[in-house]
Amino acid sequence: MSISATLVKELREKTNAGMMDCKKALEETKGNFDAAVEWLRVKGLASAGKKAGRIAAEGMVHSYIHGEGKIGVMLEVNSETDFVARNEGFRTFVQDIALHIAASAPLAVGPDEIPAAVIEKEKEIMRAKNIEQGKKPEMLDKIVEGQIKKFIAENCLLEQAFVKNPDIKINEYLKETIAKIGENIVIRRFVRYELGEGIEKKSNDFAAEVAAQMKGH
Repeated sequence: MSISATLVKELREKTNAGMMDCKKALEETKGNFDAAVEWLRVKGLASAGKKAGRIAAEGMVHSYIHGEGKIGVMLEVNSETDFVARNEGFRTFVQDIALHIAASAPLAVGPDEIPAAVIEKEKEIMRAKNIEQGKKPEMLDKIVEGQIKKFIAENCLLEQAFVKNPDIKINEYLKETIAKIGENIVIRRFVRYELGEGIEKKSNDFAAEVAAQMKGH
């Protein structure tokens, strides 16, 4: 059934749950408002919105090595208290996120963290590709806009489908964990290393440089 935006908004205002969580709750309960409220409470999502506004300055930096040393991840996840940082549920969440980063190679935590230069370069490539494919010039801006939105969603950690449970996104897993633990949690930053990444390009550039020097002699 079709769920109205107004009903989703009302449920969000009542529960402080996320918009997508509210929509899913209404879909699962066939539009029954009271049942949707209960569904969110059972899932532990009804109060996650309030908790997400609180300052998180504790937490942990976690390292994860995958594939016999082929991929490495350094990840910082913050919590409100050091007590929660030692909680098994919190540590499981951090390990899961590190594993996900290793497997899915996101470019940033959220959309705002992807460098503008990267977005502009992708736009150039997408526009050129669409022109090559014969897309109508008057439709190019709209087509590229849709493709950029998809690119951002695919490359932002919070928007990616969780590798251990593809039915939910990382931001949904984060909200569930916030609700269960009872404190705000923030995925702050990460670095992902892959063995040999960039070496071939550097090697080729070096070879080209040597070849150019040889021609000068």
